[in-house]
Amino acid sequence: MKFSCEKALLQSMINVTSRTVAVKSSIPALEGILVEAGETLRLTGYNQKTGIRGVLSADIREPGSIVVSARLFGEIVRRLPDDMVTVETQGYNIHITCGMSDFHILGTDGEDFPDLPTVEYQNTILLPQRTMQQMINQTIFAVSTNESRPIHTGTLFELDEEGVLTMVSVDGFRLALRREKTDRLPKKDPFSFVVPAAALSEVSKICGDTDEPVEIVQGMKFIMFKMGDIMLISRRLEGEFLNYRQAIPRNNPICLTAERRKLIASIDRCSLIISEQQKSPLRCTFGDNQLEIRTTTAVGSAYDSCPIVGDGGGLEIGFNNKYLLDALKAAPADFLRVELSRPTSPCILLPEKEEAEHDFLYMVLPVRLSGRS
Repeated sequence: MKFSCEKALLQSMINVTSRTVAVKSSIPALEGILVEAGETLRLTGYNQKTGIRGVLSADIREPGSIVVSARLFGEIVRRLPDDMVTVETQGYNIHITCGMSDFHILGTDGEDFPDLPTVEYQNTILLPQRTMQQMINQTIFAVSTNESRPIHTGTLFELDEEGVLTMVSVDGFRLALRREKTDRLPKKDPFSFVVPAAALSEVSKICGDTDEPVEIVQGMKFIMFKMGDIMLISRRLEGEFLNYRQAIPRNNPICLTAERRKLIASIDRCSLIISEQQKSPLRCTFGDNQLEIRTTTAVGSAYDSCPIVGDGGGLEIGFNNKYLLDALKAAPADFLRVELSRPTSPCILLPEKEEAEHDFLYMVLPVRLSGRS
């Protein structure tokens, strides 16, 4: 095998594909990147759960394939001068040259690298990369890390017959939901699947701030995301996802409006005395056009207030500060509608206006309060 390509292109593709290289595997080849030179140059990283394959332009003089250490290959290329990189193999010996730099390292047989799974084209979704990235970032924080319910360690993708995509993440303490219209023809049968959070995190990093499309292909057991010259394949999570529609309380009697940034600032200030070692809920009292926030830990006490629009009737609810902040920071709107019911009922965060640019809903469960602050 022999090829030459620009250092920047090669380095960028190594960085992307190495994210899914197995750290430790019973198949040694999976601890490296598969480099294949044929009609195009392809790099592949795979950990038997998620695989990333990228294609880049190169001057290919001799076809072939080899597996190279992802860490070493990445470090070598990163430190090379900004010039054309030439990679040549003889057996398992890899010769890398660029300018005055010259490296000889060992690789392993490309035949030892397992094939990426095949994804059958059952259903397809098209979204701008910018939108996909936003939807992931605005829901992934609520994915569960509890492996006892594996289905909730991923995000639900649900497409209705009108082509509206709903993404939902839950972890038992909160729920994050985002909806967007997709480039899917209407009057199609709805479908759904669950994608692991680890795979979605990589998709978010690959997606750019562009209107170029990401194609999502649903297969029997796997999901494929295609973003330009990069393809990510992930195993689907199987199981029964939470019936989120039943879990979200509606027709809440208390409806308030709050400015998101002011709310975040107030909670941030009160959170200064809360830490992993000094945990305490926020005691939130919703009054007439004012929200009072208090908390007490062994470090001391904190109080802040935030203007709101509406009367909460003095309703007092306890919240985990991190869960509330995560939802507020992810919400894609400057003004929020806050729906409340009782001290033991969840807080619902929605866009202030019914016809908002982004359709979202965040639900944060309360924390039981004891005594007075």
